[in-house]
Amino acid sequence: MAKDSSGEMEMFPVVDQTARPGVIFRLTLFILVLTAAAALFFLFQEPLGETFVLIALAILATVGVGFLFAATIGFVHIAPRATGDELARAFIDSMPEGLLVTDAKGRILYANQAYAALTGATSSADVKTVEALLSDNPEAAPTIERLAAAVRDGKPADGEFRLSRSIRAGAEPGARWYRARARVFKLPGQRRPVTAWVLKDISQERAEQERFFLDLQKAIDHLDQAPVGFFAADSEGRLTYINATLADWLGIDLAKFVPGSVALSEIVAGDGMALVHSFKPEQGSTRTGVMDLDMLTVTGEALPVRFMHRVSASRDGKRGPSRTIVLNRSVGEDASAALRAAEVRFTRFFNSTPMAIASVDREGRILSTNAPFLSLFGSVVDSSAIERRIPLKTVIHERDREAFEAALEKAKQRQASIPPIDTVLPDNEERHMRFYVNAVADYSEGVEEAAIVYAVETTEQKALENQMAQSQKMQAVGQLAGGIAHDFNNVLTAIIMASDLLLTNHRPSDPSFPDIMNIKQNANRAASLVRQLLAFSRRQTLRPEVLNLTDVLADLRMLLQRLMNNSVELKIEHGRDLWPVKADLGQFEQVIVNLAVNARDAMPEGGTLTVRTRNVSAEEVPGFNYRELAPGDYVLIEVEDTGTGIDPETMKKIFEPFFTTKEVGKGTGLGLSMVYGIVKQTGGSIHCESEVGKGTTFRIFLPRHVPAEAEVAAQGAAAAKEQAKPANRDLSGSARVLVVEDEDAVRLGSVRALTSRGYEVFEATSGTEALEIFKELDGQVDIVVSDVVMPEMDGPTLLTKLREIQPDIRFIFVSGYAEDAFARNLPEDAVFGFLPKPFSLKQLATTVKEMLEEKK
Repeated sequence: MAKDSSGEMEMFPVVDQTARPGVIFRLTLFILVLTAAAALFFLFQEPLGETFVLIALAILATVGVGFLFAATIGFVHIAPRATGDELARAFIDSMPEGLLVTDAKGRILYANQAYAALTGATSSADVKTVEALLSDNPEAAPTIERLAAAVRDGKPADGEFRLSRSIRAGAEPGARWYRARARVFKLPGQRRPVTAWVLKDISQERAEQERFFLDLQKAIDHLDQAPVGFFAADSEGRLTYINATLADWLGIDLAKFVPGSVALSEIVAGDGMALVHSFKPEQGSTRTGVMDLDMLTVTGEALPVRFMHRVSASRDGKRGPSRTIVLNRSVGEDASAALRAAEVRFTRFFNSTPMAIASVDREGRILSTNAPFLSLFGSVVDSSAIERRIPLKTVIHERDREAFEAALEKAKQRQASIPPIDTVLPDNEERHMRFYVNAVADYSEGVEEAAIVYAVETTEQKALENQMAQSQKMQAVGQLAGGIAHDFNNVLTAIIMASDLLLTNHRPSDPSFPDIMNIKQNANRAASLVRQLLAFSRRQTLRPEVLNLTDVLADLRMLLQRLMNNSVELKIEHGRDLWPVKADLGQFEQVIVNLAVNARDAMPEGGTLTVRTRNVSAEEVPGFNYRELAPGDYVLIEVEDTGTGIDPETMKKIFEPFFTTKEVGKGTGLGLSMVYGIVKQTGGSIHCESEVGKGTTFRIFLPRHVPAEAEVAAQGAAAAKEQAKPANRDLSGSARVLVVEDEDAVRLGSVRALTSRGYEVFEATSGTEALEIFKELDGQVDIVVSDVVMPEMDGPTLLTKLREIQPDIRFIFVSGYAEDAFARNLPEDAVFGFLPKPFSLKQLATTVKEMLEEKK
């Protein structure tokens, strides 16, 4: 280091081997060229001529002398340095960090003065490489070795290390921190890269960081031990910080607390989050609010607190992070204990009541609200509504605002009896509300509050009321349909049996034969309509069996395909590993066919009909949001079309009997009501979703069937028995049969039918008469065929009486209702057969024959 002309210290490198090899080489080359030229002229002086040689030598001598003179006065420089090189060297030489450059063999090419001062070198001979200085030092060796390995691979690297004493000998005792950086680069004109090491003492920087860290720790400690709670939350409402005071109040273990793991909604009780969310700052601004609410401890206890909540919003209006001071309302010295307790009780009551409460002034403008009010009407009203004096009628539908204003006027007149106002939300007519307007007891001209308004959401209540009304209506219609069906069945049974008796006496060639067949066919058609009525009233006879819906739909595919138009595409998507269900196969097929036909009719221009199945676990059931769907495992069948859809008004009536949108003569209105009844009687549930112009989807949920071992064995035995039956059975017999039927036409037809088969038949018009006949015959009756519904004594009572006389009596019930409609009134061990009305002569004879054979 030397002084320049201005007196300032001039920095210079301790070692600089980068410039000398190039200057010496160029100077030597210049001398060699001149010498070679002179030698050539001397050797070839004879061919060239003495005069020419002397002239050439004179010219070379003149050039050499001129060059030496120009170099002496500085006009010509040997290997001059560019201005950029001078600036770069000046910058490097004045660096506060130590810089060392080594070649590929580790020889030092350059070392600035800072490096010498840092390492304690006093001359170029004392300068050592970084590796030579620190590789043997266990504190620095790992870092230096890592950097050296990186530069050998041609990669830059850096690191910091701490030494218990300074690198420079004679320095003040004490630990020092250093930062080392290394990288490789190439010098112009050289093939092999060189390595640059930068070494800096960062002890002062580290000391500043440690002081800052200690100050920060003290600040955090002060915040943690503050007498108030504090927490910070991000824009999503997740806690990023909570101080020790609040954590202690809530019972949170700070050692296990992870930022972002706890949501604010998890520690705020009741509708308190509605208060928190109600503070909405303007775009790009910050807003602070004070609110009283309850927080939840880890044990579930409520802690009354006061929030001083500060929240910001971004320029696009999105909620930003928040900072909140929490005051514990259960302790304090700001008021007497009794007053503070009363205030806390009122705040808790006001914000924890399930009823939304707001006070309004004479103009109906909001003065104050509780948390449930903000939670209920948060889409319309926020905490700024109080500041902006928003009229409360803004949360009431326009059609009911006049009624609210009338109620408010009565409240201002201190009238006690003010009728409630039923309305809906202005922006959602599906949500029903009921408002109660009460007068303020101490209202006067000086009191700002004119009325207290209470609001309760009645959406669920309205839905239940509608559901109950619909259920009662459907039940009443069902009872009517069931009663009509029972009477029709008696008439149809008589017609069908009379037709069968006539057909036994007429050959196909007889002129009357076609007329008799026409009578029977129309009677069977009428019986089909009666079955639909019974299906709707859920009193039809079902023969449930365990079904695999994948196989059922595969067998039904061809029939469905034939029912579709050419413009309707049928898709069947089978669910994997479907659970079994228990249902009547014929009735289930009728359900699918009916829905498919309706879907076809809803797509006159063509479309797609999709039938899909899948399992629905109990965990998935709440996601469908169907009130009637009880928790459990189901198999879901969806019938979806892309047709015209169903409007909301029609949707309310689709399952009602005799309701149809088809033209006169093209529908009975019993299709969907029958589907509804079959599904309900099977224990399932059916729901419809539709949008006009986009299509309709029917969803059928059938309960998963888990068979018992006894049921599996019984099904196997029944199947084997069915297979063992001959194709053409002899239905004749000689047993004694007692027929009990109050309907004369049915009784007479049954007697004639069984008599024609060889049976000895006795008849009775009621259960009382049948009991007398049974006693007169001393119990010598092989089988009893009885109606279920009869005057004086019904069929189940008759069976009970007969079992007292003859426990093993053989008995067949005949009814137009389902078997389970009366079976629950019988003893558990009762054994009986069942024949649904209407029935034919062959069906009656077959049932009697099978029942007699079972007892042998």
